[in-house]
Amino acid sequence: MNIAESSTVASGLVWFKSSYSGAEGGECVEVAADTGVVHIRDSKAAAGPVIRVSREAWAGFVREA
Repeated sequence: MNIAESSTVASGLVWFKSSYSGAEGGECVEVAADTGVVHIRDSKAAAGPVIRVSREAWAGFVREA
């Protein structure tokens, strides 16, 4: 699996927060799909590091989860 971590993210991404995060924010992640890659970040640290994985790797993760 190819994983890259970066603190700079392409602008124009639409982020989606986990439906399990609740109204209080909680501990959750946000994801944003881009061409050929899925960006993953901590919702409480939106300006922090971002992990990028291939769409195939993300689909495999979701399938197993």
